[in-house]
Amino acid sequence: MSDKNDNAPAVADALNALLADSFALYLKTKNYHWHVQGPHFRELHLLFDEQAAQIFRATDLIAERVRKNGAPTLRSIGDVGRRASIRDDDSAGADAEAMIRALAGDNKVLLGQLKAVKAAAEADGDIATSGLVDGWADETQQRIWFLEATLGY
Repeated sequence: MSDKNDNAPAVADALNALLADSFALYLKTKNYHWHVQGPHFRELHLLFDEQAAQIFRATDLIAERVRKNGAPTLRSIGDVGRRASIRDDDSAGADAEAMIRALAGDNKVLLGQLKAVKAAAEADGDIATSGLVDGWADETQQRIWFLEATLGY
């Protein structure tokens, strides 16, 4: 049997990737919250704000799991930018449907990150991280569901 900490760097690396994507998704969701327009403005404005708040709440818990695994975590916006796989949307005037599609896709990317964290945590026997990931995955799946239901599929 391997030593408990053999996979700790993998857990911390997976958590830091998740943290970077969480910050990127948070900022993108807030961007859309601020800029959405159209006949469903109020509904989408509120939905995006709720989802952004949920994502932001998870960031501190993710960073603390990195530290509890004995590793450093992200230190700057530049660090987030270098590590994030979710891309910014700096376009002016994206329509509401494009915003919803982008966020649904990005939440699916985040769900993939969560699966990577879960696998690393389970390989390390890190049941605390593994358990937290379950809740974050459920929240992410709910965001995907709400976004896709808004589009009618």
